[in-house]
Formats: sequence, C-alpha cells, structure tokens
Amino acid sequence: MNRIKKFLSDHPWIAKYSFVYGFLAIPLAFYLIFYLFPNILSVYYSFMKWSGLSDPKFIGLQNYTRLFNDPFFYRSLTHNFVLMLLVPIVTLSLALILAFFLARGQSKRHDLLQALFFVPNIISSVVIGLLWAFIYNGDFGLLNALFGLIGIDMDGFWWLGNTDTALLALVPVYVWVNVGFYTLIFTNAIKGIPDSLYESAILEGATEGQILRKIVIPMIMGVISVSALFLVLMTFRSYDLVLILTGGGPGGATQVVGLYMFSMVFQILGTAARTPSYGYASAIGIILFIILIVAKFIIDKLTKTDDIEF
Repeated sequence: MNRIKKFLSDHPWIAKYSFVYGFLAIPLAFYLIFYLFPNILSVYYSFMKWSGLSDPKFIGLQNYTRLFNDPFFYRSLTHNFVLMLLVPIVTLSLALILAFFLARGQSKRHDLLQALFFVPNIISSVVIGLLWAFIYNGDFGLLNALFGLIGIDMDGFWWLGNTDTALLALVPVYVWVNVGFYTLIFTNAIKGIPDSLYESAILEGATEGQILRKIVIPMIMGVISVSALFLVLMTFRSYDLVLILTGGGPGGATQVVGLYMFSMVFQILGTAARTPSYGYASAIGIILFIILIVAKFIIDKLTKTDDIEF
C-alpha cells in the first residue's frame, strides 16, 4: 500500500486522471475485443481457406487472386458505386434545402416537421423493407396506383422485379431513410451561422437561392463533407434493405458487395447449398475497407475548404 501511495505521489498526473481512466477502461476493452480484434482476425483469415468448422489452411493470396478474377464481385462493386454516387447526392441536396427553410423559418410547426423527418431513423429495417415492397408491388402497389391517378397505366409493372429498374428503385428507399437525419444535422449547423450575415446579404438584394449558395453552403461545408463520408460508408456497408427487398435479385441486378460477402458465409434466399467460405468473405471485407479509405481521401479532397471564423 505504501508503495502505491509513493508511486502516485511521484506521478500526480496518474492520480489526477485515474477516475477518468477507470471509466474509459471498460469501453476501451469492449472496443478492442468486439471491434478491433475481429477486424485484425479478418486480415488473418483472408489468407486462409476456412469453412468455419474445419481447421484453417493457409493458402496465401489465393483468396485475393480469386477475388480479382470474380465477375460477380465486380458486378456487385458496380452496383455499390451507382448507389454511392446517387444516394449521397440526392440525400444531401434534399436535406440541405429542407434544412435551409426549416432553419430560416420561425413557425413552431418546423419543430414538428423535424420530428416527422426523423421517424424513418427509428423504424427497423424489416418494417422499412416491407413498406417499400408494398409501394413497389406490381399488383396493388402505391406507386403504380399514383401513376394510374395521372392517367399512366403501368399494367402491373414490378419495379423490384425488373432488371432495368430494380437497382434505381433502391435509391428512393435509402434517401427516405436518411434524409431526415441529415436535415436535422444541417438545420442545427445553419442555425449556428450569425444572423448578421443574412441581414447583410438581404440588404444587398441577395435572393434565398444566392444566400444558400454563397453563405450557407460555404459556412457548413465541413458538416457536408462529414455527412457525405458517412453516406458513402453506409451505401458500401449496408445490405440489409437489399436483402429484405430483393435478396440481390432479379438475376443479381441489385447484388451489392456487403450482400455478396454475406452470401459467402450464410445461406440466403436464392443461394444454392455450398460450403461457407470465411476466408474469401474476409478477403472481400479487406478490399472493401481499402475502397472506403480511398473514398474518404477523395471526399476530403473534393470538399476541402479553408476554416471560416466569425
């Protein structure tokens, strides 16, 4: 005990922050055990041939060689790039416009609208998938009914069952799920801009559109950059909605990398019985991680702005 007291007296900074370290130890341990360690283990298994039951067998770079010659992987990656391009652009554009008018308005109804916008974020993926499956249904779907109201007969068109429309039909689903969340983020960011900037712009005859382009967007570009990064990560990693809505079909038209990796290990609808390949799935995960790192640097480069002080 005396040695401990002497050690703490010789190192007062340890005694000062021991309370903080004690609280950080548990979440840090959870992070190391349940996040960092499994990711390191994935790198190890990417060099192995392993079914999950047999002993892992070292095969070097064979999983990566197979991956780079796998046409199904490239098809899945192409679908991810389409979603990565469309979903962030549409989502952030709508969120920015909605947030601009919510932040500039003074009505109490705007608080209610913000709450309504956030509703999709608290609904489970299964419910969202079933909801949009009903909307896109070819026999009694809401979308075909709306077209019928304006005189366009879709003749029982199945939006998720057609290879030409299935992938693009996923875009509104992801936009609907995410636009409310980023609307709230942008609204709070816009409210942090000094009113004096708006007043000066109005005195100079600036329109609402000019205020949005010349003041709001440059001032919150850092928030937009982080939001774009999160959406890119989401579109690459997410596969649950695709699994619920299409299962990767029809004919692989909506297969994404996350779902393809999932199918290498677990049996899903439309997959034939086969031996799980944890090693190959791990290799896909490592390549996906590298792609996300590259995407992060590209987003930082495209959205780089100087710091603004006010």
